[in-house]
Amino acid sequence: MRVSSRICCAFPPVNTGTVGRMHAGRQHSHGDSVGRRFAVRLIVFTLALLCPCATWSEEPARNGTSGRAVLDDVNNGGAAEESDFPRVLRRLPDAEPTRELSTRENRTDAVNGASAFPAPDRWRSPFPMARRYPRGTRHPDQPYESRTPWDPYFQNVLKGDYPIFGADTFLNLRVSNHLQYERREVPASAWNGSDTAIPGAIRSIGDPHQQFLADSLRLQVSVFQGDASYQPVDWQIRVTPVLNRNYLGANELGVVSADPASGKVRQQGDIAFDEWFAEWRLADLNTDFDFMSVRAGSQWFVSDFRGLIFADTNRAVRLFGTAEANRHQYNLVVLDQAEKDTNSFLNTFRDRHQNTLIANYYIQDFLTPGYTVQFSLHYNDDQADLQQDDNGFPVRPAPVGPTYSHDVRAAYLGFAGDGHLGVLNISHAFYHAEGTDEFNALQGQRSQIRANLAALELSLDRDWMRFRTSVLYASGDSDLQDGRASGFDAITDNPNFAGGQFSFWQRQQVRLLGVNLTQRESLLPNLRPGKFQGQANFVNPGLRLLNGGVDFELTPKLRTVTNVNLLWFDQTESLEMLASRQRVARRIGTDLSVGLEYRPLLNDHVILTTGLASLIPGQGFIDVFEDDPRAVTSLHDQQKPETLHALFVDLMLTW
Repeated sequence: MRVSSRICCAFPPVNTGTVGRMHAGRQHSHGDSVGRRFAVRLIVFTLALLCPCATWSEEPARNGTSGRAVLDDVNNGGAAEESDFPRVLRRLPDAEPTRELSTRENRTDAVNGASAFPAPDRWRSPFPMARRYPRGTRHPDQPYESRTPWDPYFQNVLKGDYPIFGADTFLNLRVSNHLQYERREVPASAWNGSDTAIPGAIRSIGDPHQQFLADSLRLQVSVFQGDASYQPVDWQIRVTPVLNRNYLGANELGVVSADPASGKVRQQGDIAFDEWFAEWRLADLNTDFDFMSVRAGSQWFVSDFRGLIFADTNRAVRLFGTAEANRHQYNLVVLDQAEKDTNSFLNTFRDRHQNTLIANYYIQDFLTPGYTVQFSLHYNDDQADLQQDDNGFPVRPAPVGPTYSHDVRAAYLGFAGDGHLGVLNISHAFYHAEGTDEFNALQGQRSQIRANLAALELSLDRDWMRFRTSVLYASGDSDLQDGRASGFDAITDNPNFAGGQFSFWQRQQVRLLGVNLTQRESLLPNLRPGKFQGQANFVNPGLRLLNGGVDFELTPKLRTVTNVNLLWFDQTESLEMLASRQRVARRIGTDLSVGLEYRPLLNDHVILTTGLASLIPGQGFIDVFEDDPRAVTSLHDQQKPETLHALFVDLMLTW
């Protein structure tokens, strides 16, 4: 039987060749020889207990003699004569990454007493079989438990733990299914006009109830080379096909399609490629693992901390990297957007005729540890085009006033920050937009763009609670005759701000006379026909928002988010012209929301999210959406908006 253990030691190596020569001389008496052997054995025993780089081994007798000992020099590999010492202290030979041995071969080598056996490559080092509790007990778990190949938490060739070929080329598969259900109330016009007093007049208040269901199945396939533990991959190729199915049911005509003959229900299936790109690491810049890489193809990108200006998956070439030992990060992105499907928001292979340039630079620990700032430049070139969406509604140009195809070009200069100052968490952003709209339909002329956006969120953590407050200001246009467009609009925003996905005002798309007062997953009342297919419109009422909320970490699995948003239009002249109202008040209303996020497995494999939100209309919202007086036979029949509700459930499954 062989017992072996590795021990660590800081002692210098022993020159065993000298010991061998002393023994070869045999110039001492028998008693001196016995004493000398005893002393050497004592030294060997002491080194065996303290030395880190040696292995103590008990070996069987050789050549018919009793057990001998050898003390190998770990530096030069020298060896003493085995006839001098009864025990063996030697370094194990280095294992070579040869073929993977079977369990039977490993066991046979151990029985034969070999000092080492060839090991597989560094990735395939199996855990030993061990059981913590006896079989049949109520605790069947064991330290090194073997699982099925489908378990992503154990070493798995499908999850990038083992190379698929060579020593550093890996495959990573990610399968996810996103199921969404919504039951909502949003203003819907009674487009049939059957009960109007004047032909062609529209009753703004129809039946607001709608049901929406969508399911998206994604398969993300990534092949990459390099150990990504300490540095970016050498190269990567990723493809993500998506299968989407969506359903919308409404109680009014003209909601699911521009053609009333299409009815009140729409069902659609769609297959698309969400991501497809290749990535290369161009250079390692220094010994701190700073790097520069390039990624080309359809890819997800968010241009700032909160997604206030751009957040989308689209065709792009992105140059990115780090500097100053990863304290600085930068991105340079050039996008050539593809047209999106109207109902699934997935990319098609049709060209959108829109180009965007984004450059940003992050600095961590700016002035104080834990606080990061960002400087950014966005440039959006949205070219003249004629386009209807997949439901038959015109989107370019917007169906408002005289409709002429026109270019919209705008540049955004931005400064943002995110982090903490002491115990206070802070996130802020400021953007200034400059540019030209060759022909704005609401102004009826060429417009010079000059608009601003400012946002600030402060929060404080107390044990399992986070108290938040935030404000947002987006400038509105106050004069439709001055040739200046001062209502702020983004490129394709998706803000995580003031309640995010739980907010009624942000989550729901509110339709108003051929355009949208607000877009889905956007805070800005920009009066454009669609967030992705419509052109940016800088003649809009703008927004003033005041938020307060509390987040509760009820358990490690369950999180609750509560929010109250007070909403105002910044300016209302554009709404008065669009809705043909003599006066529109600024007060939009109060947005109340509560959301739950549940992770039953304490990870991202199963995420259940649900939310309930209500919008209590203010006078400004009522002024915009109340029935046109021409469309009713008496003021008694004139309807006004009531409190609107929305309930949603999201289930995300990921492997």
